[in-house]
Amino acid sequence: MAKSVTLHTLGCKLNYSETSTLAGKFHEKGFALKEYGESSDIFVLNTCSVTDNADKECRQIIRSVLNKNPETYVIVTGCYAQLQPHEIAEIHGVDLVLGSNEKFKLFNYLDGMEKKDVSCIFTSPINEVTYFDYAYSSDVDSRTRAFLKIQDGCDYNCSFCTIPLARGGSRSLEISKVIDNAKKLIDLGYKEIVLTGVNTGDYNFQLTMDNKALNFRLIDVLYELNKLDIERIRISSIEPNLLTDDIIQLTNVSDKICKHFHIPLQSGDPETLKLMRRRYNRNDYEQLIYKLNDIIPNIGIGVDVIIGFPQETDERFNNTYTFLESLPVSYLHVFTYSERRNTYAVTLPGRVDTIARKERSRKLRRLSDKKRLEFYTSNKSKRHKVLFETIKDDGYIYGFTENYIKVRVPGYPLHENKIAVVKIINVDSHTFAEGEIINE
Repeated sequence: MAKSVTLHTLGCKLNYSETSTLAGKFHEKGFALKEYGESSDIFVLNTCSVTDNADKECRQIIRSVLNKNPETYVIVTGCYAQLQPHEIAEIHGVDLVLGSNEKFKLFNYLDGMEKKDVSCIFTSPINEVTYFDYAYSSDVDSRTRAFLKIQDGCDYNCSFCTIPLARGGSRSLEISKVIDNAKKLIDLGYKEIVLTGVNTGDYNFQLTMDNKALNFRLIDVLYELNKLDIERIRISSIEPNLLTDDIIQLTNVSDKICKHFHIPLQSGDPETLKLMRRRYNRNDYEQLIYKLNDIIPNIGIGVDVIIGFPQETDERFNNTYTFLESLPVSYLHVFTYSERRNTYAVTLPGRVDTIARKERSRKLRRLSDKKRLEFYTSNKSKRHKVLFETIKDDGYIYGFTENYIKVRVPGYPLHENKIAVVKIINVDSHTFAEGEIINE
């Protein structure tokens, strides 16, 4: 009987692309893939360490898995495993801890898959994490949209972030391999490719030809992907200082690149932005948002924001709130600041208490709901192409427009993983819009 494996992901779209690649490798070796929550011989947890909650969630998940099947061989990899391998090794029942360099060499470290009293740890110093491991959605992935990793690591020095310590410096996949991987995804039937990375906009690959150095950036990747027979191309997230005019102009004229950007802000207070060591100021960000709205009609814009950063007084929080309230954006992703070891921010005085953090988070989440509802409502009676996913238990099928509006229509199996022209006929909440298919 074939061995079975369950894989679970914490964190970003980059992690999902990597987990999907690992799932494909297990499948190739004859393992039966199980859904999360089912018992299996092996459990692989691909971790995140952006917030303190991710660390706690890692522990809770491992306990839950072992409660169901104490004999499960538990492997933990990802950012948390690179940063705190010995902490993970101390969690009862963990058998193998793999760092960033070792993640895709997982099968080199499997030794009989027999549970032992002591965890095995394999990690490399972060200055040795320089190899680029390709990752993209595989044919065992149940998602409609495919994630394609084109960049890894980060050279930025944001004061709150541990990602450079977990993934190393910025590096990019050779552009010809990006295109080859994209073609594989197209052959697998995916209709949308989401470009992912730690700092996707920092894509930078150098190639020497005829003694000349050729430098390829994200715009070059987009130009090449735009030539392929793919319905949609979406950028998962891009820093405001890297969203260049040529990317904006190509997005405006392309019928494939989605009219949607997710652009981290983190704070709308000038002093807090300085403490965060971000590479732009409030005025830069504001000008970019208005430029996007001027050039690309009906564009969807998502924003990352962190609340509770050290020295965030009521006044500084209100600066962020009023700034976001004034901007023509579609939704917010709100994160509560977490103290992370080995960062500059953790040394700063002026800690914000837990009650204030929770209240500020609630305020911004309500603002996000308001923004999303306004954006959805502004699209009422308009027509959009919607990529539908799977039918839900409520009898509806859901999908997203090119500008990232979640739409539902009465479900039919023929709509799954298909793009149809939909007219938005009603908006009652910030969760989704009601649609009517007018042309398939």
